[in-house]
Amino acid sequence: MPEEPSHPEVRDAVKRLCKDFPDKYWRDKDRAKAYPGEFVQALTDAGYLSVLIPEAYDGAGMDLGAACAVLEEIQRSGANGAACHAQMYTMGTLLRHGNDAQKQKYLPQIASGALRLQAFGVTEPSSGTDTTRIKTRALRDGDHYVVSGQKVFISRVEHSDLMLLLVRTTPRDEVDKPTRGMSVLLVDLREAVGNGLTVRPLETMLNHATTELFIDQLRVPVDNLIGEEGKGFAYILDGMNAERILIAAECIGDARWFIDHATRYAGEREVFGSPIGKNQGIQFPIARAHVQTEAAALMVDKACRLFDGDEACGSEANMAKLLAADASWAAADMCLQTHGGYGFTIEYDVERKFRETRLYQVAPISTNLILSNIATHVLGLPKSF
Repeated sequence: MPEEPSHPEVRDAVKRLCKDFPDKYWRDKDRAKAYPGEFVQALTDAGYLSVLIPEAYDGAGMDLGAACAVLEEIQRSGANGAACHAQMYTMGTLLRHGNDAQKQKYLPQIASGALRLQAFGVTEPSSGTDTTRIKTRALRDGDHYVVSGQKVFISRVEHSDLMLLLVRTTPRDEVDKPTRGMSVLLVDLREAVGNGLTVRPLETMLNHATTELFIDQLRVPVDNLIGEEGKGFAYILDGMNAERILIAAECIGDARWFIDHATRYAGEREVFGSPIGKNQGIQFPIARAHVQTEAAALMVDKACRLFDGDEACGSEANMAKLLAADASWAAADMCLQTHGGYGFTIEYDVERKFRETRLYQVAPISTNLILSNIATHVLGLPKSF
């Protein structure tokens, strides 16, 4: 018998919610490059975006496994959790490293939906995945930091009230380790936009609300510093492990959507007088995608258990993300091939999901960087950079 999926009650409830947002809703949003605000609000109202916030701050106080279950079922339904998934892992930086005053001020409002923490400002045009080379600088001026720099590929800024921003408070050449001298600031976007922060939308192949940010003498209160100055890199690594595990869960949901749709289509579509699913040339790729997905799901479960047990899980989070992203991409290609020409039409939704899941070969960390990390940190091979 197959193993019972974790958090079945959460999964069933999310499935019911997603039925109120059928395929046409997502097609229309995709075509218009519009933010699915109604969907995000429904998730917020149902409490699914606050599952990781402790009950003391009016959240559900559940574990990462519950958050994974939410996002997996969203993706499997044909929806796109990328519109709001960041709140789950960005909130963790505030929860784990913020002070009591910050948590009391912001977490209950995030839990209720009065505030949205959807944006995470890390990547820069000249640094890419080498985060230690960010140039956005924050200089102390009395009870404020004055911030200047640029960020790129920052999603959901236009639909968020708050943003976590990684800055350099000490230049890279003045610290003994390149990972030191970076700090995390909580930016109130309602005050920042137009007062030192300029947001410019980026056109991409996805409906992902992606922007680039131009920061010029933006004043951020020192009270908005998360944790200790200079230790921000370690803080965002905590969030990145959660991010990779949650994204991996989304990829499992995507892969299962592709497998479900390919299996159904192969059973219904007739060519030369019989269903195409009768042919091993169709059967075998679907079966292989299923095997890859189930194996990847086990790695996601392992990484999630380690995270929830407060155990080291960096390598497992990376492996889960790589395996799940590979499984979803293989399933996407298989599903498109199974549908043939119909896979390219808008009405079948395959081409939309195909574009959406392709992102995870690149983000939030590229496949090659994961392989490099595993090679050097797990296998002990010499670093190539």
